[in-house]
Amino acid sequence: MPNTHLKNAEEALWKQRYARQISLPQLGTQGQISLKNARVLIVGVGGLGSPAAFYLAAAGVGTLGLMDGDTIELSNLQRQILYQTKDVGLSKVQQAAQQLSRLNPDVLLECHPYNLTATNALATLREYDVVIDGSDNFLTRYLVHDACYFLGKPYVYGSVMRFSGQASVFHGHQGACYRCLFPKPPQAGELPSCTEGGVLGVVPGTIGTLQATEALKLILQKGRSLLGRLMTYDALEGTWSEFSISKDPNCPLCGDHPQIVSLRAEEDAVCRFESNIGRITVQEVDSGFLCGRSWNVVDVREPHELAKGMLPQALHIPLNQIVKGSHTLTPERDVVLYCQGGHRSLSAAQALLGQGFRRIWSLEGGFNAWSLSSGRQRT
Repeated sequence: MPNTHLKNAEEALWKQRYARQISLPQLGTQGQISLKNARVLIVGVGGLGSPAAFYLAAAGVGTLGLMDGDTIELSNLQRQILYQTKDVGLSKVQQAAQQLSRLNPDVLLECHPYNLTATNALATLREYDVVIDGSDNFLTRYLVHDACYFLGKPYVYGSVMRFSGQASVFHGHQGACYRCLFPKPPQAGELPSCTEGGVLGVVPGTIGTLQATEALKLILQKGRSLLGRLMTYDALEGTWSEFSISKDPNCPLCGDHPQIVSLRAEEDAVCRFESNIGRITVQEVDSGFLCGRSWNVVDVREPHELAKGMLPQALHIPLNQIVKGSHTLTPERDVVLYCQGGHRSLSAAQALLGQGFRRIWSLEGGFNAWSLSSGRQRT
């Protein structure tokens, strides 16, 4: 009898928590049970992943996978609403899980505190029903999409820049794929990153919430998904636009004669790129790793970022100048590149590789790691 009372009490609390959804005729108790049984993976728990995770947890999605290898930076807090100032320097995934468990302790949170690679993509994504892409770089975005394509998993796409954003849904062989829309990633520096171009903090919230909505619709099998449609949002104009996405017979992934037949082919290109780039840590710099060597230390950030400080004796050459070859660096000297967080320096390294440089190093964690090391601010 006590067990029966406990079960009844838990069921009553469950119905009370989701009462406003259960009352929807399109959802009801059975729809809420479908959400409880669903498994959703969010790749990238940042500007897009934060609102998506919040709303999916609140809605009662039974299992949420959180994948992100980054730590929290102060500049994240303007848009990544899962985190607080006290969380700076901590793991995004771990802090996100703590926050979401406080919101809804009934949700099972599966933490993947590392970045997606071609090695782990298929095994990880295979365990989920829907994948939301909250990544902030093209390499990951194509990798998530392609893995979803090969597994036949629905891929909920979103991206933001400055005052605008866009979203869509792609699902295996059902219509066009992401590469029908964007066949290949842009070249390094061709498009600005959020750090360079900026982003209004509420825009990722708008697009991330839209991604969560699409995931819920896919789980419930209700409504019309964004499959075959690209939805764009202009915050300055306050307008939404919709574009049809047609299947491209020449698409390198899903076309009549596909050239991409596995994730390994994509990963090989990445490995060839990274194998020519050394990684240097703040600790190695502090220990005198650069002393007595013929180095050029290059800051690839934008001019407005330099007020935060620079490494000693660093040259300032913004990323776009490196990409264009508008610099005086020579391949005879080793080059150490750094940016604010460590991403743009890799783009700069890729550009230099194409210009004949071979001895290239990237500072892990960028200027953030340098300034936070041992609590010291440097100029």
